[in-house]
Amino acid sequence: MARNPLSTEIVTDKAAEIADSEGLDALSLTRVANDLGISQPALYRYVDGFDDLVRALGLRGRQVLADRLGSSAVGLSGDDAIRAMGYAWRSTVRDHPGLYAATDRYPCAGDTELEAAVDRIVSILGKGLVSYSLSTDNTVHAGRALRSAFHGFSHLEAGDGYPMGQDLDESFDGLLTLLCRGVQALAAEGSLEPVAAGLQ
Repeated sequence: MARNPLSTEIVTDKAAEIADSEGLDALSLTRVANDLGISQPALYRYVDGFDDLVRALGLRGRQVLADRLGSSAVGLSGDDAIRAMGYAWRSTVRDHPGLYAATDRYPCAGDTELEAAVDRIVSILGKGLVSYSLSTDNTVHAGRALRSAFHGFSHLEAGDGYPMGQDLDESFDGLLTLLCRGVQALAAEGSLEPVAAGLQ
């Protein structure tokens, strides 16, 4: 029986399957090659090495995240959009823990394709804030806050970083409420300066 031809996409598919099911630390070129039924040197026709494979996973992880964020907020605005994007972010990390972990393993700076993937995520978050009528600068500030909060909560949850017994769903809902109220306050005040001044 003829073997189906391999491609970079198929190699990345197999790597993603391993990373999501067993964790990113279980991934190696040898493991991918064995699972595909080829020799490890044959992998170098499709990836330049392990770092290049992790980069491909990180890129795919961001693409999956952006697609799910965008789909989640269709037809929604304001607080509803923030909540929908928060739930989508968290569920993406739960569904694809290995892909998501890879987004932290390869630097974006100077990599045009990875930077564009990050920009797409930030842009989607920004579109979810349109109805608040924030200034351009405050949209950026708020979008960064959402990204940091969603990533931080999901990253800690994936690593069992919440040892106390309180329900995590309730904690996440509370986080979303804090974020919504914060963006509402920012829209009403028009500036971060009063908040910053109070902390000095």
